[in-house]
Amino acid sequence: MLKIVIAGGFGAGKTTAVGAVSEITPLSTEEYLTEASADVDSLAGIEAKQTTTVAFDFGRLSLPDAPTPLELFLFGTPGQDRFVDLWYDLSRGAVGAVVLVDTRRLESSFTPVSFFEDIDLPFVVAVNQFDGAHLYHPEQVRTALELPASVPVVTCDARDPNHVAGVLLTLVDHAVNNAAITSRARHAPSTTLQDA
Repeated sequence: MLKIVIAGGFGAGKTTAVGAVSEITPLSTEEYLTEASADVDSLAGIEAKQTTTVAFDFGRLSLPDAPTPLELFLFGTPGQDRFVDLWYDLSRGAVGAVVLVDTRRLESSFTPVSFFEDIDLPFVVAVNQFDGAHLYHPEQVRTALELPASVPVVTCDARDPNHVAGVLLTLVDHAVNNAAITSRARHAPSTTLQDA
């Protein structure tokens, strides 16, 4: 069983991704947007959005046919920066994270990317290909977000269960490889002290 966090900016498709792939009816804390949030929740580029996650989304996905059978617990975060404190709680015990990116509002991706870099949690970036949005090559997104080569960047449609499952498998593979590298580094013989 692995815990995975799905993060991203406001309106990037996190709730949609959890709902697309979850084999159970997802737990959702979606609430309607109100006039009270109009000054803090910009709808530029996502004018049709009517709801927002206020705590988290939860879904589950079993992958019995994976090379190692997996059961994934998916936790979708709220997208607004004011909920960053909650991201710490949702990330506790996670094997890694997916940062969903909406290229129409790329600036909203910097906070989640920086967050996972700061807490040293392996993550992948998944560019959600919205209808009508300009399609950028993953390497263009990598450059724009100033991501190191070690962070996988993939494209997906958050509405498509196969796409989301593929992103999750990319993350699991990345997290396993990252853990193996970290383990080898910890057990490597020290070369700082030489025998006299």
